[in-house]
Amino acid sequence: MEVCLPTLTDFAMPHSLHDTPASLSALEAHRRQFSALSNKGYFNYGGQGPLPQLALDAILEGYRQMQSDGPFSKKAFDWVTAQAQQTRSAIAQELCVSPDTISLTDSVSAGCNIALWGLPWRKADHLLITDCEHPGIVAATQELGRRYGVCVETCPVLQTLNEGDPVAAIAAQVNSDTRLVVLSHILWNTGQVLPLADVILACRQQNPDVLILVDAAQSVGVLPLNLADLDVDFYALTGHKWLCGPDGVGALYVRPDLRDKLSPTFIGWRGIRVDQVGNPTGWKADGTRYEMATAAFPLYRGLSEAIALHRQWGNATQRYQRICALSKRLWTNLTLIKGVECLSQRAPDAGLVSFRIRGGANGDWVAALETKQIMIRSIANPNCLRACVHYLTLESEIDEFTSTLAELL
Repeated sequence: MEVCLPTLTDFAMPHSLHDTPASLSALEAHRRQFSALSNKGYFNYGGQGPLPQLALDAILEGYRQMQSDGPFSKKAFDWVTAQAQQTRSAIAQELCVSPDTISLTDSVSAGCNIALWGLPWRKADHLLITDCEHPGIVAATQELGRRYGVCVETCPVLQTLNEGDPVAAIAAQVNSDTRLVVLSHILWNTGQVLPLADVILACRQQNPDVLILVDAAQSVGVLPLNLADLDVDFYALTGHKWLCGPDGVGALYVRPDLRDKLSPTFIGWRGIRVDQVGNPTGWKADGTRYEMATAAFPLYRGLSEAIALHRQWGNATQRYQRICALSKRLWTNLTLIKGVECLSQRAPDAGLVSFRIRGGANGDWVAALETKQIMIRSIANPNCLRACVHYLTLESEIDEFTSTLAELL
């Protein structure tokens, strides 16, 4: 079917964000680090970002170096220690916090579980979670309720995508027994950006002692962040999505004054202090207390290199501005295709664009687009398709995707 796609002049965005010949040349040079982008329209950054060659080389070199030094030697251990600290520092810079607040994990789920299981739960406690959280986190809260008798309640945030106030919806269900609120900064299914600072303030007006655990799977690498200003308690992230790092490396931010209130969930040699004869004497003083034991340490180097590469292109604000301009273009293109309905009635505030296609199963549309070398994904709840744009995305890729979709319809 025919569809009239907008031109660049239809968008009120800074000239520097357009794919002009000069800027396009610079971006394409930057994109050459990402081999996965060379032969496809990739719109799955919210699932997993492509790994840049620089990061892959660093990972392989790390493994070679460990074997050269002797994988269990003082020299190798010193290298591992330095890489872990460098990675904490790189993540901390993205979040505008001190490196000693960062614990390295392997995933968002691990970070959330550290916070969930580390609190001293009582049977009378109340845990509030939104209806837009990832199933893995929902399952963890359900198990916590089963084991400890905690009252786990779900807050309706999905319905506030186009109407209503998510801040009021969440705060209305906070009470004097609410110990923890679990929510995502950017909802993984609809792409809605929650006004986190406002949510935290409203929740604490209801209960000054309530704690906030944030699933940051879709926000780190997208939003410019300052966690100290947000006054968030726990912020769990991964490096393999929008940061385009290797899978298997994530982190958890814990507000410093909460360390003595949050017990380690996983316990191993990396998080404990020992005396002269090797007996454990307590937890380490910083965020390493929540780390466990042996990990794939060269992956840390890969994430550090990926973060550094993004900073070479632009700062967090510049990257975010481009993501918003591109998601607006994609959203606008989709609204012009008959038979396609975007979940959000306005252009998204981040890089996730969720939409429905009238007729046919979502899985069939994903498969059909993949035969055209265009990668998106389906979401079960709400029933929709999801495409993600990154600052690495080209405007021409967006137009090709939507034109191809229109032809398939």
